[in-house]
Amino acid sequence: MFRVTIRGAFEELGEEDREALRTAVGSFQVGFTEAGTFTCDQSLSAFTFRCQVPAEEPDDGEHEATERAIAALTAHGYPHRILRVGVTDMRDIKIRRKGKRS
Repeated sequence: MFRVTIRGAFEELGEEDREALRTAVGSFQVGFTEAGTFTCDQSLSAFTFRCQVPAEEPDDGEHEATERAIAALTAHGYPHRILRVGVTDMRDIKIRRKGKRS
């Protein structure tokens, strides 16, 4: 499982897109989902898109996860420009548990 964060800027949004985003900006849920979630401010200039991408193959890497996250972003239909992409491979995350010390 990968968590991909895309920071970008909206480009040439139409009035319908602007109105839809303004209406939804207060109700955006911050989190990683397979469809992806947006966070942005009222100016609708910059955004953060968070997407959770399952690893389809055992050797899938950041490149494949990035491509699938960009496809999810594009599916939302808002014209945009990507500024930065961050990918976290959740398979590499180690959780330290507090245990009893002897």
